[in-house]
Amino acid sequence: HTGEKPFQCGQCGKAFAVSSHLERHRRVHTGERPFRCGDCGKSFAVSSTLLAHRRTHAGHPGRPHACPECGKGF
Repeated sequence: HTGEKPFQCGQCGKAFAVSSHLERHRRVHTGERPFRCGDCGKSFAVSSTLLAHRRTHAGHPGRPHACPECGKGF
């Protein structure tokens, strides 16, 4: 909570408090997209973006689970 951001991007100078956030940010510069959708092959730089994308394949965007009795998503 100190506001200190000791992890700085060598390419653009943006700084981060957590080293993993810097690693994720570096993908902006490298174009790396290590998270791939098994359904359509689309790739993403951030795992949470892949998870959100996968919901589009569930039939109920934003509602990844379907009721086995009525088919409604939740």
